[in-house]
Amino acid sequence: MSKNSLLEELMAQPVLSKKMTVKQQKIVETAVKMFAEKGYANTSTSEIAKAAGVAEGTIFRHYGTKDRLLLAVILPFIKESLPSMAENVFQEVFSKDKSFEDFLRAFIKNRWQFLDENKELFKVIVKELLYSEDLKHDLLPFFKDAVWNRLINVIDHFKNRGELLDLPSETLLKMMFTVIAGSFVSDLVLFSNPSTPAKDEVIEAMIRFIMDGMSNKTPNDE
Repeated sequence: MSKNSLLEELMAQPVLSKKMTVKQQKIVETAVKMFAEKGYANTSTSEIAKAAGVAEGTIFRHYGTKDRLLLAVILPFIKESLPSMAENVFQEVFSKDKSFEDFLRAFIKNRWQFLDENKELFKVIVKELLYSEDLKHDLLPFFKDAVWNRLINVIDHFKNRGELLDLPSETLLKMMFTVIAGSFVSDLVLFSNPSTPAKDEVIEAMIRFIMDGMSNKTPNDE
């Protein structure tokens, strides 16, 4: 079992909610199991309904679409697990003794592996975030508390060491995050195909782009 697979990790835990009916509980448990075993794209709502012993219309009545069913399954788990997941990531990739470029490389590689493992979930969440203001308001505060504020502290650390431009940390982080998130969406969601350059090449190009824009260097430093 991959340590990066959210669905496999979720499958190992009970999915309980006082708000769920018995049928909803069965639908969710079955969906988690089938998504994890067969993949999200390869699992149909009719298969979930059959395995759960309910009519397919019951799934549509409660959740509307397969994407919404997936979000109902995965988002509560993400919210609950995000702080501990973020803490583990930063313990792995951040060291006060290393340079900002070292941190950047370790962070990007770590998150690329995670998102690649959960590509199907990532696609659904990105699509829903683009169109659903309610989802943004629901999910982004958890992201800010668990991830964004930690990254601000990292930026502050490397600014204090003189490695980054003397700009507001929020500005520097937005520059960095725009490049990383844009590349992840582009390579893992929009243009994922055999002609895409090797992952390591994409990562190194991303790092160079960020370092050229944020590093506190002058042409004479090269």
